[in-house]
Amino acid sequence: MVRTIKVNFDTIEMMLFFWQSVAEKEKVSESYMMDIAEKEEMKYLYGSEFNKESVRKVLSAISNRELLSEATKKERKFWNNNMWILEDLGNMNNMIRPVKTLNLDYLKEKFNEETKFDEIIVIFIPGHEDEYYIDENKLVINFFRLMVDFMDETQVNISGKPLKEYIEEKILEILK
Repeated sequence: MVRTIKVNFDTIEMMLFFWQSVAEKEKVSESYMMDIAEKEEMKYLYGSEFNKESVRKVLSAISNRELLSEATKKERKFWNNNMWILEDLGNMNNMIRPVKTLNLDYLKEKFNEETKFDEIIVIFIPGHEDEYYIDENKLVINFFRLMVDFMDETQVNISGKPLKEYIEEKILEILK
C-alpha cells in the first residue's frame, strides 16, 4: 500500500534562481553551478557524454553569455533547453507553478492494495534528452518536457497528457 507520495523539486528551485539571475544579467557563482551539478537527483543524467562538469560548463557558458564550444550532443541539448527557458520566463513560471503546488495525496487511495513500495518519490530535474526515469520507487521527470497549454496557461501537459494523469500512469509502472 502506498502511504506516502513525495514531490521533490529542489533542483528546479535552484535552477529557478539561476534562470532569474541570468535573465537579470546577474553573475552566478561557479560554486552555485557546482552545487546544482552535485545534487543527488542529477545523477540520472550522468553517463559517458554528460557529467557534473558538463552541467558546470553549460551553466557557466549561459551565465557568461558565451557560446558552448566542443560540446557533446547531450551538453548541447542541455544548453538548448536552458536557453529555451530563458527566452520566455513567463512560460517558465507557468511550468513551475503546477510543480510547486503538486499534491498527489489523492493517489494514495487509488493505490491502496498491497504494493512493493509504501513510499513513492516524484522528482523533477532539468534534463537533456529522456522524458523520465524510473529507479525503484522514484519517478524522475525531465522538467523541460513539461508543456504549457497555450489555450489555458494554467494547464501543463507532458507527452500530450495532463501532468497528474501522466504521473499516475508512471507510478503504475513503478508499482507493477
